[in-house]
Amino acid sequence: MPDMEDSSDLYDSYESEAPAWADHQAQHLEDLDTVECLRRKIKYYFMNPCEKYHARGRKPWKLILQLVKIAIITIQLVSFGLSNQMVVAFKEENLMTFKHLFLKDYVDGGMDTYAVYRQTDVYDHIEYILKQYGHLHNITVGNHEYEKNGGVYTPLSVCQDFYRNGTIYPGNDTFEIDAHVETECFNVYPMYDPSLREVLPGFELHFKRMLSVKLTFVLKAINLQTVRHRELPDCYDFTVIITFNNRAHSGRIKIDLENDVDINECRDWKVSGASAKSAILTVLFDCLIIVTCIVSFTLCTRSVINGTRLQFEYTHYCMKYCNKEVPWSDKLEFVNGWYILIIVSDTMTIIGSILKIDIQTKVLTSYDVCSIFLGTGTMLVWIGVIRYMGFFRKYNILILTLRAAFPNVIRFICCAGIIYLSYCLCGWIVLGPYHEKFRTLNTVSECLFSLINGDDMYPTFKNMKQKSNLVWIFSRVYLYTFVSLFIYMILSLFITIITDTYDTIKQQQQSGTPTSELQKFLSVCKDLPNSGVYRLDENNGCFLQCWISRCREHQERLTSEA
Repeated sequence: MPDMEDSSDLYDSYESEAPAWADHQAQHLEDLDTVECLRRKIKYYFMNPCEKYHARGRKPWKLILQLVKIAIITIQLVSFGLSNQMVVAFKEENLMTFKHLFLKDYVDGGMDTYAVYRQTDVYDHIEYILKQYGHLHNITVGNHEYEKNGGVYTPLSVCQDFYRNGTIYPGNDTFEIDAHVETECFNVYPMYDPSLREVLPGFELHFKRMLSVKLTFVLKAINLQTVRHRELPDCYDFTVIITFNNRAHSGRIKIDLENDVDINECRDWKVSGASAKSAILTVLFDCLIIVTCIVSFTLCTRSVINGTRLQFEYTHYCMKYCNKEVPWSDKLEFVNGWYILIIVSDTMTIIGSILKIDIQTKVLTSYDVCSIFLGTGTMLVWIGVIRYMGFFRKYNILILTLRAAFPNVIRFICCAGIIYLSYCLCGWIVLGPYHEKFRTLNTVSECLFSLINGDDMYPTFKNMKQKSNLVWIFSRVYLYTFVSLFIYMILSLFITIITDTYDTIKQQQQSGTPTSELQKFLSVCKDLPNSGVYRLDENNGCFLQCWISRCREHQERLTSEA
């Protein structure tokens, strides 16, 4: 009897613990299904458009949209580039025209040596500018005109900058100078045959104290060459500044002509013999590009948001089931850099297209700003084409190598950049007075970068002036050590970093072994894109479908065992 009671109690306890065991088993199945569902969602997120089509039957609209966008943006860029080229050519040709009109005895390409050395030459050049300015209507072959303020012409301004007081006696090695700079200006209105002594009777140059003399005037012109391209012409304001530079007081006064350009909308215009249909079609084409970029921006933003959500889900899984944190390298895998690139490209293209429409309708004339936005946007779009090349296993080696080598390359460039900057500073301060390629930090950097690439090496050595034997010897040591260090050591190490990364990526592709925790997590899922399992994942129904199927299988197994 005790044995029977004990067995009865054991049976009763088993019956009482059965529901708890069933709940535990159901919870375990639920956890397995949740993890399996997460694997498939992440694996689907990293599929290419063709694999996603086989997995869920969705058309690759995003891929088609990107290909169409590349074509229409390129057409837009070419169209705007031809128009912008006419604007740049008009500016450059007018600058050359002003040099020939207002600089006495000017020869093309002679601005570096264009200077005067005698006092009478300075007065003659100023008087020549005034006469050419007064005879502008009779000498120019362009459509240049004086600027008007109301009904009065804007005058030409002659300004002289000089030290307030100064007594200089080089023969006695004595001087007294007041460093305060004063400016004396005179206005000259357009006259048919002006003379310097007549228009400026009190004008006198203080050569020993003079710093500079500036002649400033504004001329207007209209760019008519755009009419034959069915575009409305722009009106230009050219602010011409002619500077006599005597800051060095070396006996050589350098003369320079600068040209500031303002592009404005013409106030009153009438174009006959041309239809505005092409201009309207161009504006409509730009609007189509804006709409296309907005759709692309929306789709890519949605993909970035989905990737961020999956990253949070994966992080939660690792913390809950594995009790470990996800490394940043795995977190960044969910941030698709190509989508970020396309979002930036779409933003810049939209802004550039809006500016282009404003330029076409003559609301704005910001050609340079528009070209920067459109050019950068188109560049990023074409760089994004590499992403689609990466869908093929044999072509994605470049992308994988660049991505893997990027951190090491950045660290290497930081270290090499410090050495490069030290050579730039040393070359500028020591060789600057004796070599024109080392006069400024900008030219020093350009010269040294050319030496790294093996360009312009012999002229750099040859053009060193041998006025100081000590500096000449230093220049040889400086150049030889720089070339040896950067070409034979630093550049070789840089290439080695890229080569080692390439070999590592190639070996990983051949072995096929996962290299990160995320890849190991995804490698468990063996479901192929065309298996049909991914269609259950739509509308977040993966867990429900999987849990119901698992419960049915479990019930059938228990029934068969009973």
